[in-house]
Amino acid sequence: MAWRRHLPALASAAASINEASDAWDAISDSLCDADGWPLDDEVYGNGKVKRDAEAWRHAEVFLDHGPEVLAGVRAAADGPDYVEGPISDDLRRLRGIDTTLLRAGAIRHEWDQVMALMDGSQPSVLHLYQERAEEHRNSEGWHYAHELSCQGPALVRAGEYLADRADTERPAQTERARVALTRSTHNTPAVPPASPPVPSASHPPTPGRSR
Repeated sequence: MAWRRHLPALASAAASINEASDAWDAISDSLCDADGWPLDDEVYGNGKVKRDAEAWRHAEVFLDHGPEVLAGVRAAADGPDYVEGPISDDLRRLRGIDTTLLRAGAIRHEWDQVMALMDGSQPSVLHLYQERAEEHRNSEGWHYAHELSCQGPALVRAGEYLADRADTERPAQTERARVALTRSTHNTPAVPPASPPVPSASHPPTPGRSR
């Protein structure tokens, strides 16, 4: 279960996306009038830019580690886990995470292509374009970051449960194997002792002289 080592990072990433969202929600209403329109477009826009950037930074943690963990969870879960039990609801919540990761990955791939095209540009031009491209990427990725903040904890809970279950089952399996080996050794019939060697007949004794 090598994928289990990524669980703390995913849990932290999901919590950080929620923190960024909560921080924005705490001030966004105060930046708008009674009808919901921003009192200052620049201040309001800068707040969203900050939220989107922070959320995307942690969404990339899911892009780096999420697919491996998701594959591991699905390989470790069995049929009854999906029907009932502690993680059945979490496993159902993961049905849409493939699409979320796929579309967020497409946004990052597009970003990588844009940066590759800008390679070799003048530093001043590159800095300006990169800043605007980052804002666009983060804005496009906000929806998927928000989805991961909801789906991510379900993935972590399922992963932790399955990893703990494997740790619990492994000693039991080892003990059963030890008992079976001991029983097999005790039930093995004793091997009879080897017969004494038979003298070789290739040199018969010389007959005694007759008197």
